[in-house]
Amino acid sequence: MLKEIVTAIQSYARAHRFIREHRLWKWIIVPGIIYTLLFLAGMYFFWISSNQFVSSFNHWLGIDRWLHQQRSPILSFLFLMGEIMVRLIMMLFYFSLFKYIFLIIGSPVFAYLSEKTEAIMEGKDFPFSFKQLMADILRGIKLALRNTLWQSVYTISLLILSFIPIVGWVVPVTTLLVECYYYGFSMLDYSCERHKLSPSESIQFIGKHKGLAIGNGMVFYLMHVIPFAGWVLAPAYAVVAATISLYHRDDKVGIEQA
Repeated sequence: MLKEIVTAIQSYARAHRFIREHRLWKWIIVPGIIYTLLFLAGMYFFWISSNQFVSSFNHWLGIDRWLHQQRSPILSFLFLMGEIMVRLIMMLFYFSLFKYIFLIIGSPVFAYLSEKTEAIMEGKDFPFSFKQLMADILRGIKLALRNTLWQSVYTISLLILSFIPIVGWVVPVTTLLVECYYYGFSMLDYSCERHKLSPSESIQFIGKHKGLAIGNGMVFYLMHVIPFAGWVLAPAYAVVAATISLYHRDDKVGIEQA
């Protein structure tokens, strides 16, 4: 798995050179700007709602009053750290839902970008079919809903664990790895559907190559550390990098050789 994670990370550098060489910027910038605007609006409303949720939850349980009565710096510190962990888990959970909505909206562009990337690498073209495009979009929506369901189950379970002092401190890391896997899964699936893998076959294939999915998602999230530029480039770079990582997997060409 570690080797595949490294391959996925290296694919982002290859993606940058590929995009620059073949002048694919219009397929990168336009969806990236839309993503950034939605991201900023979404995070603003999330931050307001999360503050209200955490405060109301603490007041309902009486944690704030109990801590005031205990007058213990250690307990206050532990519960403060727990509150921070809860906020992080909530942020990742919200971002996950936001991400799938954007993936559904942007699926036609991302599917085309993945197809164009592979077509250039292999020196051939994939014939355009509107019927196939609609089928791909429908498939993408179904898989996005499936991934949303499973990821929500994992995240809610981890959210419950995050309320446990000390134990909950490692939960955000676990949640982030789950996030990375499911985002990378969506990016890799564009290539899987183009190679006629059924949804169940795609799930099985990507499940065998979790490192590629996790590595792709890791860099996608790390790009958000860079304000604006990273947000604009992250979604489309992830698509191109995922396509390239499958192409260069173990120096083999094509998913058929999995």
